[in-house]
Amino acid sequence: MSTSGTIRLGRVWSVPVRVRPGAVLMGIVLVALFAPRLADAGFTRPWVVAVLAVASLYVSVLLHEVAHVAAARHFGLPVHSVTLHLLGGETLLESDSATARQELVTAISGPVASAVVGLAALGAGAAASGSNAAVLTTLGWINVLVAGINMLPALPLDGGRVVRALGWAVTGRERTGIVVAGWSGRLAGLASFGLGGWLFLQDRRTAWIDLALCTVVGLFLWAGSTQSLRIADRAARVERLHVRRMFDSSRPEPDWPHLDVDLRGDALLRAMSQQPAEAYAVVDEDGEVLGTLRTRTVNRVYRVGARR
Repeated sequence: MSTSGTIRLGRVWSVPVRVRPGAVLMGIVLVALFAPRLADAGFTRPWVVAVLAVASLYVSVLLHEVAHVAAARHFGLPVHSVTLHLLGGETLLESDSATARQELVTAISGPVASAVVGLAALGAGAAASGSNAAVLTTLGWINVLVAGINMLPALPLDGGRVVRALGWAVTGRERTGIVVAGWSGRLAGLASFGLGGWLFLQDRRTAWIDLALCTVVGLFLWAGSTQSLRIADRAARVERLHVRRMFDSSRPEPDWPHLDVDLRGDALLRAMSQQPAEAYAVVDEDGEVLGTLRTRTVNRVYRVGARR
């Protein structure tokens, strides 16, 4: 797994924590967005407050990701790294969830942690006074914002993973959950484009940053969802590959590598990659030769699946 283009910050529970340059860029954009509005609201040092608010945002994002790490470890899922990026953070697992329940709990743990911290800070802010109240209230809304953004129904955001888990649980098929999450993410991306355009039309002099931010969010959601749909499409095509359905009855050469007639999907592709050849002898569980499987046939079935 590539870690190029990232800066390592340290470790949490032996898990490396990294940050991408896009996160720094987004921090600058957010400071530029918040500071003028804080000045309009009467803050005496709006730029300092904006920087502190954005720093608090990324600390909140890190806490959010730590909750994912805790949930993954609860299920025995190995965690590769935590990365802060353009629109938040990502906890990268070394293996996928085995069940829809694992996927749901692991996905929703981050937003729940952010929401709990946010509501607690808002409650404390309501009971405090002066600058303490302002700081706590700001921290509270930042965490609520983190929870809300991450619950957008688009992969790779947590909301997309929740949609994927629910679709998986209802249909019993993980790939169907990915497809549902992919299309919901595309709709969320279009909604973000529309919101940016609407805000810009309300006040063209001051809303250009809103438009830029919504456009970036929309592009991120659309790209992530499109990639998810491509993954689901590939999985569907690979799933259709089954030796029993593709071999012919012609007699293979004695020196051709053997493939079991019941091999299918990823297992078939792994077996072929371990013994590259133009054709294979197909055998049953007793070793009896049944016919020939040609590599060009496998390629054709895979391509036909791409057009369906």
